[in-house]
Amino acid sequence: MSEQLKHPNLVLGIIALSYLMLVVDLSIAITALPLIQADLGFSTASLSWIQNAYTLIFGGLLLLGARIGDLFGRRRMFIGGLGFFMGASLLVGLATSAEVMIVARVLQGVGAAVLAPSTLALLSTSFPVQPERGRAMAIYGSITGIGTSLGLVLGGWVAEAFDWRWAFIANVPLGIALMIAARAYLVETPRQTGRVDVWGAALSTVGMTAIVYALILAAEEGWQQNITWMLLLVGIISIGAFIQVEKKVKTPLVPLRLFRSAQRSGANLARALFVGSMAAFWFFVSQFLQVAKGLNPLETGLAFLPMTLASFAIAFFVPRLSRRFGDTPFLAGGLATVAIGTIWLSQFTANGSYLWQVAVPMVLVGIGQGASTIRLTTAGIAGVSAEDSGVASGIVSTAVQLGSSLGLSVLIALAAVVEVGGLSAGEAISKQANIAVFGGGILCAIALAIVLVFVLPKKLQLGD
Repeated sequence: MSEQLKHPNLVLGIIALSYLMLVVDLSIAITALPLIQADLGFSTASLSWIQNAYTLIFGGLLLLGARIGDLFGRRRMFIGGLGFFMGASLLVGLATSAEVMIVARVLQGVGAAVLAPSTLALLSTSFPVQPERGRAMAIYGSITGIGTSLGLVLGGWVAEAFDWRWAFIANVPLGIALMIAARAYLVETPRQTGRVDVWGAALSTVGMTAIVYALILAAEEGWQQNITWMLLLVGIISIGAFIQVEKKVKTPLVPLRLFRSAQRSGANLARALFVGSMAAFWFFVSQFLQVAKGLNPLETGLAFLPMTLASFAIAFFVPRLSRRFGDTPFLAGGLATVAIGTIWLSQFTANGSYLWQVAVPMVLVGIGQGASTIRLTTAGIAGVSAEDSGVASGIVSTAVQLGSSLGLSVLIALAAVVEVGGLSAGEAISKQANIAVFGGGILCAIALAIVLVFVLPKKLQLGD
């Protein structure tokens, strides 16, 4: 037994709490968006950059973060990423303008990009055999959905009871505690040789940033602006150049052989579409509940509890039940349930019933989220070698972060098409949220089709 496995629960707790902090930080500001907008002077469309500034840099640098962890040691990068993220969180909490907050969120994304791939890689090396590995992966895989929902509740409570700034400042004591615990209980991994593919990291980050920024501009100013199309072109060219660099460089940021597996590629694409739909769900439903239904931030956070509790409950049983019934009911059935619940939810109105128009479809979304997220995570790293485990983990996390950023941007642009002239604020956000959330349901349906065609036919037991 390795030194790490002498304290398996502590090791799992350190890794899970660190990743949970990253996920919670994505959603903890959502219930406080109207307060942040009024406090710092964000426009309605630029408000999405509170999320996009974090998720885009997080996703764009994840592959570089994974490679750095392989080269310099994953525990060292785990601790370093925690420290950087903690300092950036303090800067967010002290922000005095929209510009300062966005810069601080970018810095948080940098720290998260170093920390996140180390969490999954350390989890794989700490728990190499079953059944401990299956239990650890189930907990890790469920963190994205449960952590995001938890962040909504915590964000609402902190904003209502104290101030939205404390939701970020609280990362400082938690980060210090996790850094001390990591130094005491995590063991450093062997370092690999090679060089950092800086060009690959730069091109991929520039490409995705340009594309998402173009979509944000389209949401704010329409598609008639030349700068929007120029940014899209820059993004596409940069991504194409990135692929060419990866083909030729000696130590690529992303070995293209990892994309030869239809199962892994399909799982990651489906995961990106799924989290993209969820990003718009949280962004628009939170504003609908506050602007149209008149809830305060705490009440808004509590309004998401049906989804949170349903997701947690189903995720707890998925690993055991999937060994008995297989993966299909949970992966395909989960995505189908999310699609149904999201499309149902998209029909809400300002004067409608919270129970039937919001709470009940939220339960369906939570059940589907808890069932499918774990299986998508394990499918994304299924069958990879120990040598590629770090970068494969980075690809999984990249799918989550870029899917969230791109999905939110696309659906904000879709919502901007809705004519809201002459409507009250509540009526306007209701109509925009209707179309955006419905679009999220369509993204889930596409994810389901990808899973049925590319992932499940492989007959690989994903939990193994």
